[in-house]
Formats: sequence, C-alpha cells, structure tokens
Amino acid sequence: MPYKILILGASYGSLLGTKFLAAGHDVTLVCRDKTAALINGKGTEVRIKLRDEDNHRSILSGDLDGTLDAQTPQDAQPQEYDLVCLAMQEPQYSHPSLRELLAKVAEARVPCMSIMNMPPLPYMRRIPDLDCTPLGGAYQDPDIWTKFDPALMTLCSPDPQAFRPPEEEANVLHVGLPTNFKVTRFHDTKADAMLAELEQGILDYRIDGKDVPVKLRAFDSLFVPFAKWAMLATGNYRCIQPGDPIAIRDAVHGDLDKSRAIYGAVNDLVVGLGAEPEDMVPFEKYARAAEGLLKPSSAARAIAAGAPAIERVDKLILLITQSLGQNNADLAATVELVDRKLAENQQKAS
Repeated sequence: MPYKILILGASYGSLLGTKFLAAGHDVTLVCRDKTAALINGKGTEVRIKLRDEDNHRSILSGDLDGTLDAQTPQDAQPQEYDLVCLAMQEPQYSHPSLRELLAKVAEARVPCMSIMNMPPLPYMRRIPDLDCTPLGGAYQDPDIWTKFDPALMTLCSPDPQAFRPPEEEANVLHVGLPTNFKVTRFHDTKADAMLAELEQGILDYRIDGKDVPVKLRAFDSLFVPFAKWAMLATGNYRCIQPGDPIAIRDAVHGDLDKSRAIYGAVNDLVVGLGAEPEDMVPFEKYARAAEGLLKPSSAARAIAAGAPAIERVDKLILLITQSLGQNNADLAATVELVDRKLAENQQKAS
C-alpha cells in the first residue's frame, strides 16, 4: 500500500524522498517558500551513479510512481501522514516555525525516523539503563524533544553522501557516495511492518532493469546507527582546528596512533551501551576509506564559514562518557575547541 511520508528538509531529504517515490509512496518535503515553489513547479532531480556505469543518471520525481509536493513548515499537517522523517540539521529545529511543527508531530503521535547524525533525545531514551538527564547540553534546545514518545522515534544512519551542486537550482541533489541508509526498527508491530514495506519497495526498484544503489536496511539493534560515532569523533570533528580546517584524511592520518585510540575508545563506549562488536566498523577499514576524504568535514566547513551552531555528536559522546564515570582527554580537547570556535562565531554574529 502507498504511504504518505512527510520529510522535514528538502536538500538531503530529497534523496530519501526519491527512494520512497520510486517505491510508489507519496512524499511531502518541508522547506522554505522559495524552494517549495521551485519543487512544486519543477519537481526534484537526484543524480546517482549505477553500478559499473561511469556517468550519473538523473532520477526525476515526475517520472516516478509516487507523487511529490513541497510545503512550508507553517502549512504542513503531520497528522495526515503515516511517517515523518527528520532530515535537517539538529540546530535548525530551534527555528520558531520548526519548533511549532515538531510540537504538532509529537502531538499527532506519528512514527518518526530521524536521518540526522545527531540522534534525537527520544531515541536516546530507548537505550536501556542510560541516564539521559545529563545529555541535554549537547542539543541546541533539548526542550523541543520533551513531548515525543521514544517508542515512536527511530534513527537512520545517513551514510550516503550527497550535496547540492552550487551551480544548480535547489531542487537538484548529486549523490557522491551511494551507500545504504541503515535504520533501527521501532520494535512496534505496525510501524515495523511499514518499514518492511518501504525497505522492500526500494529494494525492488530498477532503472532499465538495473539495480539502483542506496537502499533502506532495517535492523533490530539500537546501535547500528551509532557505528558512525567513532568516525565522526576521529575524523569529522578533528578537522576543526584553531586555524583553518583540515581534510578528514589529514585529521585521521596526521597521527594514526592517536586516531586509533580515539576510534577504539568510542567504539568501546558504544559496545558498553549494549552494541554487539560486529555492529562496529573496524578502524583499519575506516582509515583506508579516510585516505580518499580530501576535504574538511561539513561540520568543519560550517564553522569556518561562521556558523554559530552545528550538530554536536562530539559533545553527546563526551557527556555519555562522563555520565558513566569515564574520561577521554582527546575527545574532551576536541569538544573544548569546537565550543570555543562556535562561541567566537556567535559573538561575531551578534
């Protein structure tokens, strides 16, 4: 059966939206007025490279079985949808219009799937025996998440890499690394049945009889999306330097022993919370992949461009570590530096 899916965020969210449209579901993207008008007039275009092909294919929303529209936060009515996907950066939800929309989502009790790197607080509350009280300091505004039922919130690791080409209009998305979305099941019969249908529909979609990368994969483990934490702590946040940002490759390979120690400590933390060791990605595999990551992370670029707030997975990891009575001096140094850089940006913005 076709589902109605509301996606908050029309940039990266258009990738997931395109996958749902291809599977025959109806999608509404929530975005600003100008972008909504563009998408309603022209649809979306997602460029993706199929296996063994040299050039990207353009997948146009108008050619797919599902229907697409775009709305502003003020116009969105979440109670009319079967699933809400959170595809913006966590600090963006502090905007008054988005705060109001999230309150409507919580009140409507619609299942939510976050594709942020930063897990929403209601998802953290699903982790057995974890005291979430000290974790609010990692969030731009933790009160936003108070009314959400943890049983209706799941997390999807946003592993595919995609960006809007700067020379193109805002309805175009280019997929650079077509890996899978990995989502934790809700552990609710009805919601998980919906996830299974979405997963299968995306799996079945073909272009000219060919398999299309970027699947949705569902897992029972709460911790599969946390496999990315060690990568973020070791590479992405350590791109942030007192001066100009450095490439992820240089952050990881500049001091490989220190990188291995940070990576191992974060993986050990996640395993200590309840993950199976096989949920984690080995450091050697990540280090090899990092050799090809020649640009600073998006977080580092955002700070360099003057952003006063970014997603703070680094601080979340540190607060969890400290709440368990543990210490990680290297991670603490990174968090302190990011705090200082953001404070400087906030001061300049004011």
